[in-house]
Amino acid sequence: MALIKYPECGKDISEYSIQCGYCFYPLKEKSVDTAVPTPKVSRIRNGKPSRNGNGTGSITHVKGNLRKPFRVTVTVGWKYDTEKGRVKQIRKNIGYFETRTDAQIALSNYIQNPYNIDASKITFAEIYEKWSTEHFPNISQSNIHGYNAAYKLCTDIQHMVFADIRLSHLQGIVDDCGKNSPTLRKLKVLFNVMYSYAMKNDVCSKDYSEFVDIGKYKDRNPNKNEHTTFSKEEIEKLWNVVNHDEYMQIPLVLIYTGLRVGELWNLKTEDVHLADRYFEVTKSKTDAGIRTVPIAEKIAPFFEHWLSKNTEYTFTNRQGGQFKDRNFRDSYWQPTMDLLNFEHKPHDTRHTCISLLTENEVDDKIIRKIVGHAGKTVTETVYTHLEIDLLIEAINKI
Repeated sequence: MALIKYPECGKDISEYSIQCGYCFYPLKEKSVDTAVPTPKVSRIRNGKPSRNGNGTGSITHVKGNLRKPFRVTVTVGWKYDTEKGRVKQIRKNIGYFETRTDAQIALSNYIQNPYNIDASKITFAEIYEKWSTEHFPNISQSNIHGYNAAYKLCTDIQHMVFADIRLSHLQGIVDDCGKNSPTLRKLKVLFNVMYSYAMKNDVCSKDYSEFVDIGKYKDRNPNKNEHTTFSKEEIEKLWNVVNHDEYMQIPLVLIYTGLRVGELWNLKTEDVHLADRYFEVTKSKTDAGIRTVPIAEKIAPFFEHWLSKNTEYTFTNRQGGQFKDRNFRDSYWQPTMDLLNFEHKPHDTRHTCISLLTENEVDDKIIRKIVGHAGKTVTETVYTHLEIDLLIEAINKI
């Protein structure tokens, strides 16, 4: 630090002073923001830097048995100390490191490309929360479900500091999640928007998402032919707990009707003819899915219970509204499976219905009509009362 002669009173004062300590006259051309010393080159002693130059940060070894004992601290600003009459550094820690070399690399990276230290400590989960709060109000519900589903695949990095995430972490999620190509595309889009948001807010300086490779999984379809039927023991267990919660009825309704889960959500009260023991599916993923479905005597009380609610849709969520895919799976289906220690997907109920009908020697044509499978001989969409009676007789066999 050098001394300069102050022009107003002729006293020697520090070159960093913002006002004279003798006459208290301010140095108008200097301010707190500009009173920053010029960094000096570190002295070299025995081939190693003994200390860093002013304003270039410091590395200190913290005493104790620490896994990461080397602390890196940098100067992020300056302030005037009114008590001591001089400018002081505002210092913050970048982090702690296992070796001095790692610490020096981190310090060098900061010096070359300074970033917001507070922002650099934010986690992947916090970035997702901030981003989703801003963007979800402007996108469709289906897109929201897609992003939430992709985010749930990122459990390994959700609580990692975002700036510490590397390509290996992102690629590891892609390689290990076992999802098909469309899901992986959504996952990569999530990575892209997370890094775009992070870089815009100075959380990181490099976008690793652009290097994530999903192309090698373009033909992957892990869900193909992986559906398993409910065993007789599992079905019995469902019957034993059915009175504990009305939503315990849902798996049995699906098993004894062969409905696709989307057909269940879209079943309107007006399309159920309980007295005649059948209902009409008017919305399905296939033309063959538009059909008349018999109501087995075993589950008729379930329909009576749900119809008594007088809601637009027969089976509804706890608020009386229509089920949505992710909400149904996460809030209703999966909790039931976890409670019973089952490992089944909703579509397994459909396979179970077909299996039970086959075991009871129901004619294949009747099975296709009940579950809505297309077949060369199944083209009817309007059934006679006789045919409906045959369907009811068939479903009552299981």
